[in-house]
Amino acid sequence: MALPIRAVLIDLDGTLLDTVPDLADAANAMLAELGRLTLPIDTIRDFVGKGIPNLVGRCLGHPGESTAPEALEALAVFKRHYAAVNGRNTRIYPGVVEGLEAMRAAGLKTACVTNKAAAFTEPLLEATGLSALIDMTVSGDTLAQKKPHPLPFLHICERFGITPAEALVIGDSRNDVAGARAAGCPVVCVPYGYSEGEDVRDLGADAIVGTLEEAATRLKNIPSPPQGEG
Repeated sequence: MALPIRAVLIDLDGTLLDTVPDLADAANAMLAELGRLTLPIDTIRDFVGKGIPNLVGRCLGHPGESTAPEALEALAVFKRHYAAVNGRNTRIYPGVVEGLEAMRAAGLKTACVTNKAAAFTEPLLEATGLSALIDMTVSGDTLAQKKPHPLPFLHICERFGITPAEALVIGDSRNDVAGARAAGCPVVCVPYGYSEGEDVRDLGADAIVGTLEEAATRLKNIPSPPQGEG
């Protein structure tokens, strides 16, 4: 049975925008300033997906986000460099604008759900023109919890006046799938994102869609979450 989807909740990095060029520039500027060896862009690409603190930790050789003094110092250095390049070489993925326009034309609400801090998210959406196509944005520091916690998705559903089952999540990583599942939302993934090096087919999404434009045309075919989830 087709879901009455009323809103689409979309990840930013790796789903709406290819931000790796700017993230890699900032990460390597950070590493150089700290006297460390820089990293290939493909290595940094696999560190993207769980927010900037995780990215910085991985660049320093930690398994993820770290509260070690060196990691906190590095995070401040990264943020300074990223603020200077944010949006410079970022590009919109093919099909994103067309997909968002089709969703809005169909009467659907749209939201951006990201672990990126609002100080970086909002200028990026403005600079790319996507802010005009998005009704609501929840950044990594908007609420007390961020993905993969379900709170960002549940918060948007509450604000939109809909149930989680009426909100389709579109992302590229395990964080997106886990958060959507915990909230009780159906979820699809795009294959072109970051997903920390994992095969997107192994993330447990309801479907894989080539682009946001394809997602807009397939909304009625997205399966409902299994009963008992969420």
